[in-house]
Amino acid sequence: MTSSSGEDAPGSGRDETPQERADRLWGEMLQEVRVCQTGAQILFGFLLSVAFTPRFAALSGFDKNLYDATVVLGAIATGALVAPVAFHRFLAGHGMKPELIHVAGRLIATGLVTLALTITAALLLLLRTATGDAPVAWFLSAAVLLWFTTAWLVLPQVVLSRTAARQRRGTER
Repeated sequence: MTSSSGEDAPGSGRDETPQERADRLWGEMLQEVRVCQTGAQILFGFLLSVAFTPRFAALSGFDKNLYDATVVLGAIATGALVAPVAFHRFLAGHGMKPELIHVAGRLIATGLVTLALTITAALLLLLRTATGDAPVAWFLSAAVLLWFTTAWLVLPQVVLSRTAARQRRGTER
């Protein structure tokens, strides 16, 4: 089990040096972020192209502002998810992998939050345009954001809490 700081919990059964741990955690982080980077970059590229479609001119002022906010969120998400790679390039060879892991973890978390917001805002814009029913679009978009919050934040915390409670009960016996 890995804590929020990227370090293994005591008693995890791993026998590795701090450098080996840092190398392993960095490799795991890269694998995790690759999925998000690709999705964020594709979504961002698609969002950029929307402004050049004929239907864009027909959007209401609110929807154009929503589009602008969505593109900015997409740029932030993409930048945050790509940043660990750039960060690594500058720090490689300086023996700073634990610091890299800490900062990269925060950048990835920022990227995930802004990616969820980007997807939600893009969905809201799409549903407002496709259905013409603003209340339904808001409701469905809020439901999707609630799903992201549940799946990406709440569920991992529930699993972490349950595992910690189970481990405490096991050590009390």
